[in-house]
Amino acid sequence: MKTVLLFKEIYSDQFRSIKNYVVRHYFKAFTWFTMAMFAMVLYVFLFRLFTDFPFANF
Repeated sequence: MKTVLLFKEIYSDQFRSIKNYVVRHYFKAFTWFTMAMFAMVLYVFLFRLFTDFPFANF
């Protein structure tokens, strides 16, 4: 739990130090987009893993 709080504090401090409105919002949008893509990849991988998808057809 300490690690999550530390990550949140570092993340918040970094965005507070960026003064440019456009850059700050661009990086926030990019962060959410990256997290969404990672969640999608993780979901698809776990779905294929649990539905016995043949990863290698030898």
